Amino acid sequence: MSGGSTVLYDVPGPRARRRNAAIGLLALAGIAALVAFVIYRFNVTGQFEQRRWDQFQYSAVQRELLSGLGATLKAAGIASVLALLFGAVFASARLSDRWILRAPATFVVELFRAIPLLIMIFFFYYGPLQYGWSIPNLWALVLGLTLYNGSVLAEIFRAGIAAVPRGQAEAGYATGLRKNQVLRLILLPQAVRSMLPAIVSQLVVLLKDTALGFIITYPELLYYGKQIGGRLAFGLPYVPAYLVVAAIYIALCGALSMLAYWLQKHLSRMPKTAAPVMLRTDKETGATAPTPL
Repeated sequence: MSGGSTVLYDVPGPRARRRNAAIGLLALAGIAALVAFVIYRFNVTGQFEQRRWDQFQYSAVQRELLSGLGATLKAAGIASVLALLFGAVFASARLSDRWILRAPATFVVELFRAIPLLIMIFFFYYGPLQYGWSIPNLWALVLGLTLYNGSVLAEIFRAGIAAVPRGQAEAGYATGLRKNQVLRLILLPQAVRSMLPAIVSQLVVLLKDTALGFIITYPELLYYGKQIGGRLAFGLPYVPAYLVVAAIYIALCGALSMLAYWLQKHLSRMPKTAAPVMLRTDKETGATAPTPL
């Protein structure tokens, strides 16, 4: 392959670069015009009137928002840990050489990836009510988030490990490493760099999906936003309330992205390959065992 092309497409020339720059400027202008129009319509319909924003200065409303933020972070935190564990376990099972582990894991992952998240939340919340018992709405939300996002993470883990060149694993096996040692010492250290952006993106999706909890009356941010926006004394400020909630979500997702950027920079300073492995010979038995240098 020539140096002037990539795997997917040829490097654009001067004319193509000018055309792409012009398209980019037109797109930015269009987005700016759309934002300006939305702000204009908000202003015309009185969404920026002082009385619609007055309640946000009261400590009771601020405590409601903080309570909703705490509930959102609680659900997202529990579901993130469980989804990562779920993804790791089922990705390992899908990578197994034994079909008795691989086949059920594939079925479970594909099943929960195919079911809409909202249906799973409804199932865990309303299903038990048909039999006279219930589970807390927090856990109905967490279980739905765990199964759906955990299945997606399982595919991310599996694809990241499979993307490592086959020769890396073969070299590990040639030195006498077992499969779990090859996975832990050679494949994972290299795969985690490529998996990190996709993992963080999925965790951001999980964080935003906690907003579905308001449908089952879980008191997260959107739940309180709806209550704040429905107060007639302040002119039913739904738009201001949802704008504030959206700003909080943007801040949370931005913080998570910044953490991911810091982790990626930290990982980039680490060696890009696993530690070399040598074979150690036991003097008494003559058996060999792999030992990281």
